[in-house]
Amino acid sequence: MDKQSFLYRVYDLYVDGFRSMRLGKTLWAIILIKLFIMFAILKVFFFPNFLKQHAAEGHESDYVATELIDRGALPNK
Repeated sequence: MDKQSFLYRVYDLYVDGFRSMRLGKTLWAIILIKLFIMFAILKVFFFPNFLKQHAAEGHESDYVATELIDRGALPNK
């Protein structure tokens, strides 16, 4: 990679910044662990695959369209 290119300069900035960090490395580790917990572990337990349970395989778009139409036709309360 050419040392004058934008991507190289951005990469070099971050590498140099992380090299001199002490507390920042710990904080980034905590952030990455929290993101992993939120997106990998909590998703499995709290966000089931609703379409897989209610729509036939390959007909998910039909199910969504039908639900949108049916719910849109309900009277406002």
